[in-house]
Amino acid sequence: MTSTTNTPEDRLPAHDDAPERTEGQHPPPRPAPSWTGLAVGAVGLLVLLAGSVVLAIGLGPSVISPADTARHLWAALTGGTIPASEVTVQQIVWQVRTPRVLLAVVVGAGLSLVGVAIQAMVRNALADPFILGVSSGASVGAVSVSVFGGLAVLGVHAVSAGAFLGALGASALVYLAARSRAGVTPLRLVLTGVALSFGFQAVMSLLIYLAPSGEATSMVLYWTMGSFGAATWSTLPLVAVAVLVAVVVLVRNARRLDVLSLGDETAVSLGIDTHRLRVGLFVLTSVVTGAMVAVSGAIGFVGLVIPHLTRIVVGASHGRVLVIAPLVGAVLMVWADLLARTLVAPRELPLGVITALVGVPVLLTLMRRRGYLFGGR
Repeated sequence: MTSTTNTPEDRLPAHDDAPERTEGQHPPPRPAPSWTGLAVGAVGLLVLLAGSVVLAIGLGPSVISPADTARHLWAALTGGTIPASEVTVQQIVWQVRTPRVLLAVVVGAGLSLVGVAIQAMVRNALADPFILGVSSGASVGAVSVSVFGGLAVLGVHAVSAGAFLGALGASALVYLAARSRAGVTPLRLVLTGVALSFGFQAVMSLLIYLAPSGEATSMVLYWTMGSFGAATWSTLPLVAVAVLVAVVVLVRNARRLDVLSLGDETAVSLGIDTHRLRVGLFVLTSVVTGAMVAVSGAIGFVGLVIPHLTRIVVGASHGRVLVIAPLVGAVLMVWADLLARTLVAPRELPLGVITALVGVPVLLTLMRRRGYLFGGR
């Protein structure tokens, strides 16, 4: 007789569509779509994203048709030649708008992805990528560089580097302050992050007050409301790599996120080291969020609302949510950025204004939806 030994991994839930624990009596959830339906939906979102990117690159103060936009993109990618009369259009398409739109894709996908991970990590439906003080810390770092002139050796990237270092410093401080003998619990993590966010905002206000010019005020508005106006080809690769690494790591741990969402007692009974998993998620989400904030500022509501919308459609399984949520976030961010730079052209609206105008009614609708709770319908 051959004996078998079950590992902790084998004791994880065998199905992907187990609903997360809810409170009270709710209507029975609709069945989640099959994996074939999920694949079809993902392909459809990819097509929609590609079309949105081409349209967003062509629209602006100088309108370029989708056919001409695609032709200029193809010429830039393949090294093809263009007529001398179209050099200016080529520069607008490839040097100005393309990196901006692609950065919107990456940041939108990243915020949605991190939002899913953080909501599972702290088991809080109101958690988003900035609940742990990352955005406030990044603002302090950016304003410090602007006021005191540090990191001058990095040139135009000095402010972004300062924001990234500020975000990492804030994350480290939140972790150290939230840590106890019992480890890092979700409630302590959230409360510490919220408390220190107010502290970072106070420091930022003090720096603005002491600043010799009004430049710091403009910098704060940028980091608190968000913009892709500073997007360049040199800033895009680092953020894209960070988001790609997060996708791979989170998808590989999707089943563990399912169990973690059920509570620490259930996770421990199934062999999950909740402390180690939570610390790993904290480090990953902090680094990725810091990288995004460094190049775009803090853009609210995307990481909060997109995970909930995705769960309504595909179910609570993180294996499904982590596939669809980044695509939805990317599409939303491309169109939000397009509205931000065209609604009141030639002036540009802060991205946070657009995402809030969309996110607030959506979130209120979700709250009024009968039976909807974190992970429910």
